[in-house]
Amino acid sequence: MTSLLAFYRDHVNQVLLPFWKPAVDAVHGGIFTCFNNTGETLVSTDKYTWSQGRFVWMWSRIARMIRDGMLEGDADLYLHQARQAAAFLHRNVFLPNGNCVYVLSAAGEQKSDDSSLYADCFVLLGFSEFASVAGDRELLERAFLLYDRLLSRLDSGVFRTDPYPIPTGYAAHSIAMVRLRFTQSLAAAARVLDHSRSSELAAAELAAAGALLAAFAQSDGAVAELIPSDPANRETILSRHATPGHVLESMWFVLRTAAASGQREWIAPACRSIEWAVRIGWDNEFGGLFRYTDREGGPPRGIAGDSPYEKLMLDTWDTKIWWPHSEALFSTLLGSKLSSQPPLHQMVHEYVFRTFPNPDARIGEWIQIRDRRGVPLDKVVALPVKDPYHILQNLLLCIELLHTEGRTIDYAPVGRLED
Repeated sequence: MTSLLAFYRDHVNQVLLPFWKPAVDAVHGGIFTCFNNTGETLVSTDKYTWSQGRFVWMWSRIARMIRDGMLEGDADLYLHQARQAAAFLHRNVFLPNGNCVYVLSAAGEQKSDDSSLYADCFVLLGFSEFASVAGDRELLERAFLLYDRLLSRLDSGVFRTDPYPIPTGYAAHSIAMVRLRFTQSLAAAARVLDHSRSSELAAAELAAAGALLAAFAQSDGAVAELIPSDPANRETILSRHATPGHVLESMWFVLRTAAASGQREWIAPACRSIEWAVRIGWDNEFGGLFRYTDREGGPPRGIAGDSPYEKLMLDTWDTKIWWPHSEALFSTLLGSKLSSQPPLHQMVHEYVFRTFPNPDARIGEWIQIRDRRGVPLDKVVALPVKDPYHILQNLLLCIELLHTEGRTIDYAPVGRLED
């Protein structure tokens, strides 16, 4: 393989999109995502708000990339389907209090309450990207209403985060990272459409990135997933555990903000954290990233309670799941471009593409959940969906990065990245 750019374009066009294009709901808008792990069977037509907001982002971004000559395809069709999905959400997702429901029926009937702040975050992400690509100032204003509501809820501390409730007495890295992500997206849309709050959002993005690094990243690159308010709890399994995928994800958020804003001093610590996540998360026997680890590597350990989250960690820590690996693809590629980071990307790339893509080309996509050895598991993670977001997002971002660089990356036989 000599051209990553060509490889990633081909994988998007030949493996991923052929699976997801038929899943678009042409009747009501949005996309069906409740497939089993192999992708053979649609098990429900429910529409989880997380996935619908993410779909709007993906299809809008694909339309943008086609227009910019980065991908081939019908930009108008992708944007039309993104518009239908955004309208489906706009009509149906909001509760009287302004929050978003967790799950809708295929036709848009509300089947839940506002049980997860993350639902609102991903609706905001989708609305922002669509508004930017389509020039939709009305939807941008709706995104700002959602943004202000989210900030109010975050500042109050009164919100839910199903399916993973944050343990009482802990500050969560996941909240800091999602705040940076939705602020980034809205700031970009505000800048493109010259919104009156553009300067405010740019400052908020910088503040969110700085706060994430200051609160959760340590000088050696370690990143805490949960920080206890009581120092006596520092040796609990909750305090000691790490989630490599979250580190890889949040640090490319930081790198993007650092590169765009000129905050060069953030690049080295973010890259150290990417290296740390790969080092403590990598399975040296079978390859791939563990789902959870101890902060010093190996299985999560420490003083344990009986919360559902602790049980989840202990039961699934050594599984190999799709989303951390797709995040690793982009974060290690971006890190190698912005710093003298060791060449981690090739190791990640080779494991990912020999492990996750569905061997049945008639189905395509990835078999997303596997055991330590890479054997498929018929299970669900978080939402009961086969969510395309992480895979497509990160391959699209890799394509953007490689296209913008104006050159390919070739892998030398010794395993070192060469420009």
